[in-house]
Amino acid sequence: MDKMPRWADVFLVPFINLCLAFMVSGLVVLAIGENPFDAIYFMVKGALGSTSGIGYTLYYATNYIFTGLAVAVAFHARLFNIGGEGQAIVSGIGVAVVLLAFDWPHWMLALPFAIIGGGAFGALWAAVPAYLQAKRGSHIVITTIMFNFIGAALIGYLLNGILKSPTSQNAESSGFGPGAHLPTAHEMLAPLGIEFSKSAPLNFAFILALICAFLVWLLIWRTRLGFQIRAFGQNEGAAQYAGISAVKITILTMLISGALAGMLAINVVMGEQERLIKEFVEGAGFVGIAVALMGRSHPFGIVLAALLFGMLTQGGFELLWEMPTISKELVLVIQALIILFTGALDNMVRNPVERIFLRLRKGRS
Repeated sequence: MDKMPRWADVFLVPFINLCLAFMVSGLVVLAIGENPFDAIYFMVKGALGSTSGIGYTLYYATNYIFTGLAVAVAFHARLFNIGGEGQAIVSGIGVAVVLLAFDWPHWMLALPFAIIGGGAFGALWAAVPAYLQAKRGSHIVITTIMFNFIGAALIGYLLNGILKSPTSQNAESSGFGPGAHLPTAHEMLAPLGIEFSKSAPLNFAFILALICAFLVWLLIWRTRLGFQIRAFGQNEGAAQYAGISAVKITILTMLISGALAGMLAINVVMGEQERLIKEFVEGAGFVGIAVALMGRSHPFGIVLAALLFGMLTQGGFELLWEMPTISKELVLVIQALIILFTGALDNMVRNPVERIFLRLRKGRS
């Protein structure tokens, strides 16, 4: 029997951790001589106070949904994939190659092939660490970290070589044709009579992220493969005794994880930048780890956690503008405190909450 209900595990414990993180963050803001309530106001205003702010918040959240889902799928098999950054980088190459290869007549035709290209490149980049763990015993954490650096070096080499735009001095590819541009939120909502900021980078990839979250839920909790992944993650020895192949689950799980991380390139490379540049991931692969931890590796929780981190990212820019004495490093401190409380210090809240629910259960029996 579970020590506490599922809703408490998914919502209550992360909520308490989040409150504690914000309380400590408020003390940090207070220590530098600023009003923490003003800081909260400006962050919320920057993230949700206009259609432009909402557009940027959801744009960042889209990236975090993809990387959070990638980490969560691996977590369910007890695989710590921290290579989402590198997998997303290499997927950007795949998306760019597909979109530059043809003069696409319409984005609806280009999108499926871009998804295949990005997903395949991301999956293949994750396949090597998966094989090394499954067959050679190399630790997945070490290999995925190394592949992040290799991926960064690879995209730098290509953008200064074969993929470099002949008309630009920057390390970037040529722009994609008009038929390869994803519609923005402004373009999608205008026919419905809803005004939305033209400058906001939010695009169709947000809908794709929600679809991926639903598909991950189906995979993990409604398919045989998902059951095997969870069984392998809970008890590897028992799973192997039941006939579940450790090699198969390790490689398949990492392939899916890498493909999900690669969907970030759809949002950024195809949807926002409309070309490939070197630093397009911007740390989203590492934020995905915190999103997966806070979301309890459940797709619904991951979407909520991604929205929170999207608000923190966009709201942090507004905070820097409105309160110049606060540096961007302080915004990183707030994010780090959330990661600390939802990850490393999770049991500090979880254990007392579990004891409360056990006492309540005994009192009713």
